[in-house]
Amino acid sequence: MYIEIIQVVFVLFFSVVLHECAHGWVAYKLGDPTAKLAGRLTLNPIKHIDPFGTIILPVMLKLMGFLPLGWAKPVPVNFLRLRNPKRDMIFVALAGPATNIVLAVVAVQFLKLGVYPLLNEFLLTVIFINLLLAIFNLVPVPPLDGSRIVMGLLPPQIARSYAQIEPFGLLVVIILLNLGLLKFVWKVVILLAILLGVNPNNL
Repeated sequence: MYIEIIQVVFVLFFSVVLHECAHGWVAYKLGDPTAKLAGRLTLNPIKHIDPFGTIILPVMLKLMGFLPLGWAKPVPVNFLRLRNPKRDMIFVALAGPATNIVLAVVAVQFLKLGVYPLLNEFLLTVIFINLLLAIFNLVPVPPLDGSRIVMGLLPPQIARSYAQIEPFGLLVVIILLNLGLLKFVWKVVILLAILLGVNPNNL
């Protein structure tokens, strides 16, 4: 049990670190050096740890039998410094979930090779955690990545009104979680796993 928890936390930890680095790197390439100047374009985990979101919460959820979700410290992004703020906001937002999907796809390929059978459980954890992170972060509630995509697509006036939800975003997410959001996210994760050729019974 404890080995499984350590494995889940380890995979989640580095998956969210790469997720956040991807946001900062894409923002930097599109004109915003904020994350770079803050020293956040690094894989040094110490720079990205959020004690509650990265360690405490996922361990608590796993011990309680729930899906282990968590987050790293968000990288700072100044959308106004992007070369095309409205368009580039979408690319910056997509970078994190896209990174998680790439990690899942790479793990699937190693799993299919079957070269290291002893690593199968670890690879399944990588697939499960990264698909879960990708889909959950695409939920369009501020400050999740999905909301940035929606803001980039909405007309400016409506986008500004939508952004005003952000101070209450965490509360909205908690309410949605209690209404079964995770069940919906998990169904999407299972569908993606099937499309990738992974037996969902192994997740």
